[in-house]
Formats: sequence, structure tokens, C-alpha cells
Amino acid sequence: MWKTILRRVLLMIPQIIILSLFIFLIAQAMPGDPFTGLINPNQSQEVIDRLREQAGLNDPWYEQYARWVGNALQGDFGRSFLYKLPVTDIIGQRVGNTIWLSLLTVILTYLIALPLGLFSGRYQNSLFDKAVVVYNFFSFAVPLFIFALIMLFVFGYRLDWFPTAGSVSSGVTKGTFAYFLDRLHHMILPAVSQALLGTAVTIQYLRNEVIDAKQMDFVRTARSKGVPTGKVFTRHIFRNASLPIAAQLSYEITALISGSVVIEQTFAYPGIGKLFIDAINGRDYSVITALVLILGVVTVVGNLISDIVMSIVDPRIRIQ
Repeated sequence: MWKTILRRVLLMIPQIIILSLFIFLIAQAMPGDPFTGLINPNQSQEVIDRLREQAGLNDPWYEQYARWVGNALQGDFGRSFLYKLPVTDIIGQRVGNTIWLSLLTVILTYLIALPLGLFSGRYQNSLFDKAVVVYNFFSFAVPLFIFALIMLFVFGYRLDWFPTAGSVSSGVTKGTFAYFLDRLHHMILPAVSQALLGTAVTIQYLRNEVIDAKQMDFVRTARSKGVPTGKVFTRHIFRNASLPIAAQLSYEITALISGSVVIEQTFAYPGIGKLFIDAINGRDYSVITALVLILGVVTVVGNLISDIVMSIVDPRIRIQ
């Protein structure tokens, strides 16, 4: 178990180094710079060149990269050209919103996907199973931003059931129970929108694994011994079918990261995803590189968590 974790951690180091270099070079290749037209559209080129020199943007790329990595290892990602604040402070103000939204999305995703996948595989070819298959085709086919806009229009504007922007209403006292409910109210619609389209892969994997597990010898043996059907599914089939779900954990985390950009921009939710879009529009390189690096590291860590969960579920894959 510990050998598996140590091996995965050691593999993460070169992955993060390559990721950081790739991110930095892509940011350097972006057209324009943070100072062009930022202060004054009529600003002279001499002033812009002086600002670039002060910011170190005229140094060779490898010197800029070494300086950026050295500062990042100390938790310093520089200052935002757009917000005039330290990048860590800006991200710190937004990361909580994204974490809570992602957590709610994960909970809703598995609350929907696990029962649908389990019962769809158990009652194969039934009307319920066919309905789940149709739902899967729908969730695969519909783009997230289209579905999010429809949900926003119907439940936000037409029915006025949920807020259409922000993470909390103004005037609510922070730390109170009313504040918690208000934040939850703002998260429900974007979380449900992302969760409804994020269940397809988990449902499909679980359904297929349940169908395959029903034909295995250990299930037939359990049934021949008179074990109730419910216990056969919960204690034998579901445990055997849960391995692909553990393998999908890292992909779920990656999907949440990429989906948060679309969801937060659509619902004007002040999280990391919306900050990322704003930073790209403002050519705020410090924020862009910091966010992409952090999200990339989160993805790599997600793969590590997935491997650990898989080794717990199936001890056969552990390194002896």
C-alpha cells in the first residue's frame, strides 16, 4: 500500500515540472502583454516599455521561468496586473466558492449516478433501464454551456426559483445560519446543472459492471446458498462493480475543474473558473499561470487519490 503511494508521489514530481514549463511557455506565447492599453489606450510605447522592463518581461524566458518557479515554491505567484493585488490573495478570495460548489456537485453527481447505474444494471432491459439509457445519451450529447443557459433561463429568470448571479446576497450577516442557507441557495442551480450532465460516465460504467458481475461464479454461488437477492447486489455485485467508479474519481475531478469555468461564467459565480476567464480577457499572466498550475496539480493529485482508492478497493493492484 505504502509502496504504491510512494511510487505515485515520485511520479508526480516530473509531471509537475513538465506541466509548469509547458504552462509558462504557453503564457509567453500569448499575443499582447498585460500593459498594452491597460492604463490608457493612448499610452506611449516608451511608458509601456519601461513597465515591461520593471516587471522583468524583457528578460530571457529561462530567467523568467526560474524566477517564477522559485517564487511559486515559496507561495508567491507575483502580483496581478489587472487587480493590483497579490495573486495568492485574489485566488484565496475565490477558491472557497469553487471548492464548495465542486463538493456539492460531486455529492449530487453520485447521489444520482449510483442508484441509477446499480438499478439499471440490476433490471436490465426493463423500462427503467431504457429510460436511463436515453438519459445517458442526452447527457452525452448536450453541451454543458447550452444546458446551463437553459437551466438559468427556466429556473432563474422564468420561474425565479434561484439567483442568477453571485455567491451570496448582499446584506446577509456572515457566519449565521441564514448566510449558509443563502450560499447554498446560490449553489444549487449551477451544481445541479453540472451534476445532471456529469453522471453519464459513472452510470454507464456501473451499469456495465453490474451486468457482467451478475454472470460471475461467485454470484451464482451466493444465490445457490440462499443469500437474499438484495444482499447479493449490495455486498457482492456492487463491491465488485465499484472499482471502475474509483478509477473514474480522477476524471470526475478533472471534469469539475473544466466544467467550473463554463458554469461559473454562465451563472456569474465568483469562483476560480470565472477568475480564469477574466484573467485571460485582461491578459493577466500572473493569474493565468498560477491558476493553470494549481488546477494542473489538483488534477495530478486527483490521479493519486484515484490510485489509492483503487488499491483499497482491489488489493490485487498494490505493489508487493
